[in-house]
Amino acid sequence: MFSYRHAFHAANHADVLKHAVFAQILDYYTLKDNPFWVIDTHAGAGLYALDGEWASQSGEVTEGLDRLLDQVNPPALIERYLKTVKAFNPDGIANIYPGSPCLALHLMRDQDRLRLFELHPTEIEVLNETLQRQGRTTLRQVTTLQEDGFEGIKRLLPPPSRRGIILIDPSYEDKHDYRKVLRTVKDGLARFAQGCFAIWYPLVQRTQAHELARSLENLDVQWVHASLTVHKPSADGVGLHGSGMFVINPPWTLQAELTQALPWLTKKLAQDNQAKFSLTHHQMNCSPSRK
Repeated sequence: MFSYRHAFHAANHADVLKHAVFAQILDYYTLKDNPFWVIDTHAGAGLYALDGEWASQSGEVTEGLDRLLDQVNPPALIERYLKTVKAFNPDGIANIYPGSPCLALHLMRDQDRLRLFELHPTEIEVLNETLQRQGRTTLRQVTTLQEDGFEGIKRLLPPPSRRGIILIDPSYEDKHDYRKVLRTVKDGLARFAQGCFAIWYPLVQRTQAHELARSLENLDVQWVHASLTVHKPSADGVGLHGSGMFVINPPWTLQAELTQALPWLTKKLAQDNQAKFSLTHHQMNCSPSRK
């Protein structure tokens, strides 16, 4: 269960989609003065060295972030994401990549709070070291917990502020994660119906991935569902050919920004002629609408 290390995949095409959507949600939540909480069920290490051993070994950044850095006039969703990444690289060379904890910290205000779950013993050690380097203000905002986020999240919902973003993005290395995600979302909505739940999932040749997406779409709540395929599935059935983001109670601006960004992003990240995207949304008591 502890073999997965996100540094191997940092800044790949899946991170681009996930973190661009996450940044949009965070940015929207700061428009109101009221404080909010961010809860990350699988936080990872926080920051990743793109020139380090793990990322260099995979080279996945070349199929993700690297393709976007020099683009002119990207859509707003991508421009916000790239601005955040560049804030961690003031020398202009993108060697440091912010995972979701550091991305959240960069966009949050002093009155907002961050709760991070990470079970991997090495990852949480690195995460704590990263947060300590950010100073006392950061440490007052953040609590890290070395435990299963699927279970730990229950005692945090609803947050005291009654405004909250819950990011659920396990590795899905364990096939049971798909079932746990759906159960966590349903339980979370029962505890915190107005919460914004952002669920990332991989596009892989595994029936559980497709079943998760269908099950989430059957929820009678307001949602936006975006997926991005960057190449055709491999002949041997192994590997990630895309990913999806499913957002429950999304910002009302998210769908419009995705409508502009997804065609552009598909073109930039395409690895063959089977690259494509989908964008689906649902309003309460309405049928899904597709674009």
